[in-house]
Amino acid sequence: MRKPVLLVWMATVMVVCVSCHQVRATAPPKRPNVLLIVADDLGYSDIGPFGGEIATLALANLAKEGVRLSNFHVLPSCSPTRSVLLSGLDNHRAGIGTMGELNTSEMEGHPGYAGYLNFEVAALPEVLKTGGYHTYMAGKWHLGSDEKTSPHARGFEETFVLAPGGGSHWSDRKPLSPTQPMLYRRNGKPVEALPEDFYSTKYYTDRLLEWIEQDRGDGKPFFAYLSYTAPHDPLHAPESYIEKYNGKYDEGWDVLREKRLQRLKELGIVPKDIRPFPRLSSVKAWDEMSAEERQFAARDMEVYAAMVDYMDEQINRVFDYLKQIGEYDNTMILFFSDNGANGALPTAYPGQTDEHLSSFDNSFENRGLVNSYIEMGPGWAQASMSPSRLFKAFPAEGGIRSPLLVKTPGKPGNPGKINHSFFHVRDIMPTILDMAGIAHPEEYEGRKVRPWMPHPFGKGEWELFNLKEDPAETNDLSSEHPEKVEEMVLLWEQYKKDNGVLDIALNLADKIK
Repeated sequence: MRKPVLLVWMATVMVVCVSCHQVRATAPPKRPNVLLIVADDLGYSDIGPFGGEIATLALANLAKEGVRLSNFHVLPSCSPTRSVLLSGLDNHRAGIGTMGELNTSEMEGHPGYAGYLNFEVAALPEVLKTGGYHTYMAGKWHLGSDEKTSPHARGFEETFVLAPGGGSHWSDRKPLSPTQPMLYRRNGKPVEALPEDFYSTKYYTDRLLEWIEQDRGDGKPFFAYLSYTAPHDPLHAPESYIEKYNGKYDEGWDVLREKRLQRLKELGIVPKDIRPFPRLSSVKAWDEMSAEERQFAARDMEVYAAMVDYMDEQINRVFDYLKQIGEYDNTMILFFSDNGANGALPTAYPGQTDEHLSSFDNSFENRGLVNSYIEMGPGWAQASMSPSRLFKAFPAEGGIRSPLLVKTPGKPGNPGKINHSFFHVRDIMPTILDMAGIAHPEEYEGRKVRPWMPHPFGKGEWELFNLKEDPAETNDLSSEHPEKVEEMVLLWEQYKKDNGVLDIALNLADKIK
């Protein structure tokens, strides 16, 4: 059985890296709880520990107590990342070769493009539940729309989830597009109605705390997956939080991107001599926009910041509760984003119509409130992914780089450390299982499941970058080192063969204009 390929380097990690041995810290007195928090489309530099100006005190404190992983990578879009997270395998092996909404006729019948977390893998909650853990999930699932592919059918005891990829954060359930209706499920069953005061971030948090409390004291550890839909578009937040950021972004996306880059350098997260990827030609310079355009664009970023701020406060509620019941120190906590910030427009969603988009009230006074549909767009997305190239949906660093915070059980040996080692979402499941002392099974409930993948072969781009010296991918070295490009392309072809990847090109460039 394959051990984790690359695990977090920090004093309290209990496992071994590929090329270095770790000293085992004093073991916690009982098996640790695991709290896995995933934000949806959060940018790399949005939160305070990664250079952001948004108020994120809970995450700042988590960074001080644990470790920041500056070189953590995910996949370019939501459900593929989540399939890797919950399987520990390549997304094609888990059945999510691409987001189910983007499946084409060429993909039909190919197991790597089933569109749901397949049953050839043992899901993380299944393994932990069998190993004696309580398993809870609240938030976005996006790995199967019906009851038999719901999280309740994959090892989670208690669930309240949004089955598709997104939609309104309020009780009105207005979808991203007409072909993606919003469906909430409670333990596999459809939820007929939401409370009038429903707001996704708070409601998910409420349910998770309720379940932990109901089982408290029975001696079993818990695995809690808090899968927020914030700050995925449409951007929605309570009005008082939006007003908190009034005027904060009036200088525009170019200034914000530069300020965040400067803070990333000051924090030691990126090298001091790097150059950021330039603003996309399709994005206007801030001073070339009309006053009204700037006013509306600034408000959209204010709403985005309000969503992140509110999410941080809800995370703090969970931390406070765990401290209150004496479980915080014995809980492994991980926080990250499922992909880069989203620079696409609402017109990019499959099945979108003008009629649907025209049904919203996007007046300045209503932006971010009920029945509005706004997004951050490519200008702000580039600022959120500072200094990287592009954003969500692209396999550039801007699409696949995420902030990662980790606190291990017990007292950390080097609190506040920043680690620059490469780490991938695929390594999270084996790390959690190792921490819990649970082996990955060869069979689960009578079905054989896939073993862990072998060591990764590499990215196999047709462009070549030195990411250590050039993390913004500004200097393509492929012409200088054609032999290296050829070598990596051959590795990519082998990867496709091993994982059942189809050669299907999706033109995403026109979706960001």
